[in-house]
Amino acid sequence: MKYIKSFALVIATALVFTACTNNAEVSKAQELVNVKVKEDLGRSLFFDVNLSKNRTQSCSTCHNPQKGFADDRDNGIKAMASLGDDGKSLGDRQAPSAAYAKFSPKFHFDEKKQKYIGGQFWDGREATLAGQAGGPPTNPIEMGMPSKKAVVDRIKENPYYVKTFKEVYGKDIFSSNEEAYKAMADAIEKFEMTDEFSPFDSKYDRYLKGEYELTVLEDLGRTLFFSNNNNSCATCHVLKGEDKLGEIFTNYEYHNIGVPINHELRAKNGVTQIDNGLLNNPTVSDEKHKGKYKVPTLRNVAVTAPYMHNGVFKELKTVVEFYDKYNNQNRKLNPETNKPWDKPEVEETISLEELKAKKQNDRKVEALVAFMKLLTDKKYEHLLEK
Repeated sequence: MKYIKSFALVIATALVFTACTNNAEVSKAQELVNVKVKEDLGRSLFFDVNLSKNRTQSCSTCHNPQKGFADDRDNGIKAMASLGDDGKSLGDRQAPSAAYAKFSPKFHFDEKKQKYIGGQFWDGREATLAGQAGGPPTNPIEMGMPSKKAVVDRIKENPYYVKTFKEVYGKDIFSSNEEAYKAMADAIEKFEMTDEFSPFDSKYDRYLKGEYELTVLEDLGRTLFFSNNNNSCATCHVLKGEDKLGEIFTNYEYHNIGVPINHELRAKNGVTQIDNGLLNNPTVSDEKHKGKYKVPTLRNVAVTAPYMHNGVFKELKTVVEFYDKYNNQNRKLNPETNKPWDKPEVEETISLEELKAKKQNDRKVEALVAFMKLLTDKKYEHLLEK
């Protein structure tokens, strides 16, 4: 397979350079070829279990391309958090989907909004996709490699990696473990930036192009979602505006919406301390950001359960009812437990202004769920039937 790829790349390169007429075009063509090589390299690295301590886990283990680039493993906790390469370690947060992650801006503080924006992970602690890609291999409760050198040593076991790293990152790339590790992360980033992660071909995208007709329920959900009466889902889950092509369905801000502790998960992983959310980001120190998490994209939300940063809710309908409880006194019970909603893990920083909205009846809740199902990529639509 590697040789077929290489031969195809040689042919493609020859065709590109044949079409070039000057040095500037040749340079641009070489850059395009290098990007393609990095994408292919990143793909191989993304699926390579040899980059974990016990050779059992790859990026794709927690970001399954067949399931919305989310972790769909059961592991006794129904994907509330990811099981580590050692077969026993459990984190305290759900692995965010890697789909559409390339659109998140670098982590920064917006002076106009007076809010933190963007980054990767639930707390934005890595500014870029490459930074995120470099985290799991050496995380002791994830892929578990003892050092960057150990990861690079695994990379050097593969002749294809050695050859390709030298071709696109320089013949001396392995003279520095730090630089070689950065090159690995860069290649994975290039793969995650391909259209495979963000096809924009859901029924909603097709509707915007006149290729799909909404049902009555879906159209009601769409109207409710984008409603400008007080606040709506669009307050935090729309960036470009109503019915705009290429909408990601997140504004990349950070909010505390009062998510309760996931006691089922905590009973498994043994964590006892409060999750401080955005305060876990080493660049953030103001206590007013405690318990805030990045607003996730709603792309593929219907097929990437469970929900919230800690996977505390199993059903999308529950999430909608959870939001509605802030405005609807009839929403007193969690429909999954038939008990009163648990207290927020962090109560003092809840975004109450953003959560103010018109109350929803059961029909409207059903409509909002129907609309969010429309945001499922075409290749995952069969998962909705399950």
